Amino acid sequence: MLIFPVLVGDIGGTYARFAVLGAAEHSRSRLVRSLTAAHATPAAAIRAALGELAGERPRSALLALAGRVDAPVVPLTNAAWVIDAARIGLEFDLQRVVLVNDYVPVAAALPAFDQHADARLARIGPPPSAAAGTRLAIGPGTGLGAAALVQTGARRAIQATEAAHTDFGACEDRDFAVWPLLEKVRGRVTAESILSGPGLVRLYDAFVRMRSGMPSCTTPAEVIEAARKATDASAAEALLAFVRLLGRFAGDLALTFGAAGGVYLAGGIAPRIVDLLEAGEFRAAFERKAPFETQMRRIPTFVITDPEPAITGLAVLARTWGDVIFEAQGWSAALGGDPRGGSVADCARHATQR
Repeated sequence: MLIFPVLVGDIGGTYARFAVLGAAEHSRSRLVRSLTAAHATPAAAIRAALGELAGERPRSALLALAGRVDAPVVPLTNAAWVIDAARIGLEFDLQRVVLVNDYVPVAAALPAFDQHADARLARIGPPPSAAAGTRLAIGPGTGLGAAALVQTGARRAIQATEAAHTDFGACEDRDFAVWPLLEKVRGRVTAESILSGPGLVRLYDAFVRMRSGMPSCTTPAEVIEAARKATDASAAEALLAFVRLLGRFAGDLALTFGAAGGVYLAGGIAPRIVDLLEAGEFRAAFERKAPFETQMRRIPTFVITDPEPAITGLAVLARTWGDVIFEAQGWSAALGGDPRGGSVADCARHATQR
């Protein structure tokens, strides 16, 4: 179990967000958000956040990280921080520190959204059906996150994925001209290298090179603004390609996981381009999965417009401890300061035996 109050944190490549959950249901401090680059270490960011928050100090921490969480020491994928569960636990005198992939809590939050009537959702495509099943959370932002929420009898299980780092190739005639011009990341073109904020800029640069032009945009926000204002044809092409390719990727994952329960887009980009996602290219690419088009048409898709779904999901995980199965790493003072990690179940079992 986690001992309350619980420090919850959503630590990404661009922003770090922190809040403290009280023992009472729905008890939560205000959210403190800062640029990851504004602090030299995660401990410095946590210290600054706690300095802004009044109230009882946290006794444990549940931190969602934008990186592969397979050890109690985790380097972020798109930032210079290294998150060390033991160091954080000892520095802040905590009883327990649990680390999870940042899309585990986003997936955990999905049952909190009403598919039929929820102001925090924008529906893209067909109305939801009564079919239950696996749900997917996918998020293009600084990076690209993805996790599946699977119903296993009376319990739910969350499977984090590294789908963002799979190879992503050209499939249609309109892709083949631009693909050779895409900047490779570590020698590869992956889903994340295209379907992320930096990926949108890479797409834009490739279209500029196709036109033998000069780039006028250097950030994702500038590409989106130039496309909307119709001031840069390469920006408009890049944004439309981004929407179509995101639909293809989301459809591939939905087909892989059999996501009859729906696909939810989170992250920093999708809420800013809801109108373009609704325009048709996204769903057309999502459904173009012969011979399974009929099945794909039944899968609902949504954009999560709630700006902090991971914080919502972290609260769900903290307050329903043991009801949701998910992989995590961490540190526990009950192990005598032993910094070894393991799954949540392993950590709990060792703590009980000690």
